Amino acid sequence: MSTTTFSRYADLPALIGLMTGDEKHQAAAESTLDVLWVLYDRVLAVTPETADHPDRDRFLLSKGHGPAAFYAVLAAKGFIDVRALRSWAEFDSPLGHHPDRTLVPGAEIGSGSLGHGLGLGVGTALALRAQGRTRTRVVVLVGDAELDEGSNHEAIQLAGRLGLESLTAVAIDNRSATHGWPGGIGERFAREGWAARSVGGRDHTALYDAFTLPHSGRPLAVVARVNPKG
Repeated sequence: MSTTTFSRYADLPALIGLMTGDEKHQAAAESTLDVLWVLYDRVLAVTPETADHPDRDRFLLSKGHGPAAFYAVLAAKGFIDVRALRSWAEFDSPLGHHPDRTLVPGAEIGSGSLGHGLGLGVGTALALRAQGRTRTRVVVLVGDAELDEGSNHEAIQLAGRLGLESLTAVAIDNRSATHGWPGGIGERFAREGWAARSVGGRDHTALYDAFTLPHSGRPLAVVARVNPKG
């Protein structure tokens, strides 16, 4: 089966359908689908051919549980073979219930415990800045419940103070956070010096605009609203 057989947004449900046995996190996969597609189809400067290039854009999946949508998008874009989706999470499959950066082409980090991705994104953006790669973008996808983890507050604070313009945090908001934040997720980032934008998580045009409009001298937070969990 050719990896170019399925290459459109309309093909993603069929690609996800090839993966079975992860019903517990089906909602998690569906909530990220449109954000992932817009990023890989229209925003991120990275391809299978440039996946190891030092000037590539970096995408860090911190919300690593329920990665079926991530794998489907990677397959549609040619990073992984479509046939690999059929055996995901099986013994000897490179595609686990959490992505492993050493096994999954295109995966920048191994994700498991929530709350680590944004800190890793700050470190990546700082390293790229030190190398003079200021045009290279670092995008971290987090969940709203994941923002309950205290490590995120430190990362948000530091990125704002350092003006990490190359860093984007996209938060999937399905109202599943235990504690939340007064005024909403965007306000949490804005108070620490980020440019914050809130859009419908299924609206491709609004997502594209939110990711690409200028935010000079500040990191960017995009809150993607989707239907409440459950």
